[in-house]
Amino acid sequence: MSEYRIASRYSKSLMDLAVEKNQLEDIKADMELLSKVCKENREFVLMLNNPILESVKKAAVIRAVFKDKVQEMTSLFFDIVSRKHRESVLPEMAKVFKQLYNEHKGIITAEVTTTFKLDDSLRPEVIKIVKEISGKEVELNEKVDEALIGGFLIRVGDKQIDETIQSKLNDLRRELTRNQYIKQI
Repeated sequence: MSEYRIASRYSKSLMDLAVEKNQLEDIKADMELLSKVCKENREFVLMLNNPILESVKKAAVIRAVFKDKVQEMTSLFFDIVSRKHRESVLPEMAKVFKQLYNEHKGIITAEVTTTFKLDDSLRPEVIKIVKEISGKEVELNEKVDEALIGGFLIRVGDKQIDETIQSKLNDLRRELTRNQYIKQI
């Protein structure tokens, strides 16, 4: 079974339980903590993926890392994942849980790429544009790409708004290379 399918099943179960027990926000915070630990600590992820290391030892490390930092439900979830030998899928479970949470709350993730860091006056404008496009609440991921000549690029799901100078120059180049004086048949 693929890693994504495994992560989806476990995350869906955790999501349903969190909603049922009215602990959704707490569990979301725990999953964000798990993502952060995985992102910042390569050795932790390597330990989770190590096939030689026993699940009991992996569970002990997970308990030690997250002791007194996560809810009891999350702790029990980690134990179940360890008993089923699925520790290597934990980082993916955190990602899928965040996607499920955003779906549940009606939040869409948008990525904006600019040549400079957005300031507090531009950020609400970008969020407003994305809200108009999607009709949902927006979680904005900002990316700085100094290779862009100017303008911005917004990605929302499979839609893209490309208002970069480079794209405008490409459009102009295409228009100028098309010979308008030759009669087209």
